[in-house]
Amino acid sequence: MKIAFMGAGSTVFVRNIMNDCMQILPENFEVALYDIDAKRLAESVNILNLLNRSTGDRAVIKAYCGAENRKEALRDAKYVINAIQVGGYKPSTVIDFKFPRKYSLQQTIGDTMGVGGIFRALRTIPVLEDFAEDMYEVCPNALFLNYTNPMAMLTGYMQRYLHPYTLGLCHSVQVCAANLLDGVNMGDQINDCDTLIAGINHMAWLLKITDAQGNDLYPEIKRRSLSGDYLKFHNRDRVRHKLMQEFGYYVTESSEHNAEYNPFFIKPGYHHLIRKYKIPLNEYPRRCRRQIIDWKLQSKFANLSKPHNPSHEYASRIINAVETDYAFKLGASIVNNGIITNLPYEACVEVPVEVDAKGVRPEFIGDLPLQLAALNSSNIYPQLLAVEAARTKKKDLIYQACFMDPHTSSVLSLDDIRKLCDDLIKAHGNYLPKYR
Repeated sequence: MKIAFMGAGSTVFVRNIMNDCMQILPENFEVALYDIDAKRLAESVNILNLLNRSTGDRAVIKAYCGAENRKEALRDAKYVINAIQVGGYKPSTVIDFKFPRKYSLQQTIGDTMGVGGIFRALRTIPVLEDFAEDMYEVCPNALFLNYTNPMAMLTGYMQRYLHPYTLGLCHSVQVCAANLLDGVNMGDQINDCDTLIAGINHMAWLLKITDAQGNDLYPEIKRRSLSGDYLKFHNRDRVRHKLMQEFGYYVTESSEHNAEYNPFFIKPGYHHLIRKYKIPLNEYPRRCRRQIIDWKLQSKFANLSKPHNPSHEYASRIINAVETDYAFKLGASIVNNGIITNLPYEACVEVPVEVDAKGVRPEFIGDLPLQLAALNSSNIYPQLLAVEAARTKKKDLIYQACFMDPHTSSVLSLDDIRKLCDDLIKAHGNYLPKYR
């Protein structure tokens, strides 16, 4: 059984997932590590070889660098894990933040929605098209597990146009309820509670949270949230608690993410909102710079090569479920196709799914509460427009995707959004295909 890991230069990420695989999978397996950065790839190979030795040589590890070796990395793979970042911190992330700031458009993360998320999708989708072309030839039945953001746009594009046997994986679903309960000092109830989460990636909703006796925990959670006395995370989770107080349900992804998915929080001249909700503007570039510094601290690799308890990531458990035909339930991104009945049919939604050797079975959800469907739809339609822009290479669809983004349109005029898009298209250069 072979696993191809695309974007294996993401050393910490590939290490966590492969550590999980080496501890969870039932038999020896082959790992093909692929990246276009030879230095980063070599670091990952070094770490995984040490980790593999520490866990009993469970895996055969091979490395493949450069586009000319991509097909061999994928050949005969049963599972393909995608964690690429096209354009990296420099130049692409710098561009995604620099040019919007010139128009007074501030972002926090910029990898899922807004102009940052849209342009990240536009430069990543052509690479996924290359992957899919190779996969069609050398591993047509592989399960493609996508970890790369923007999750909904990339997973939706893969499933609809390139490789239907695709799942989008994030780690916000599995920690959502625990974060909420811990934040209001109810963390002792997490092991006994029952939950249901559905929506879209980074904006899915904790629709149900009950205790072992079936009692709804939301009333006490909201009482504590409104009082403010119980909030352990009051300095970093204010946006999510405000959304829960106003719309009734807690959202899966962090406050820094959700601050830029809505028109309510980041506005020029409203600096008191930034302070009130503790919104970390330009957070993602800061994280990137910290990671770059970490790369230079070579002593960290000694710790990275030691086995640790399995992470929250789903990939190894999905592979194990297929290999052993043992059903595993998780939250994943998948094309809607009527699963959530008041969201668009072609949207990429995040819902409970069950995976085993027989395939992937999503859980039917029905209607979301209307206000949640409205919030999701405000993000879905820009995502769909961006996907169509990538498919058709029509520049007008890029403009329209950004016109409809809730945060961008709350700050900029139509003319300024168009100018910003033109600036970004020019700045990203060859990372984007030609649009007409």
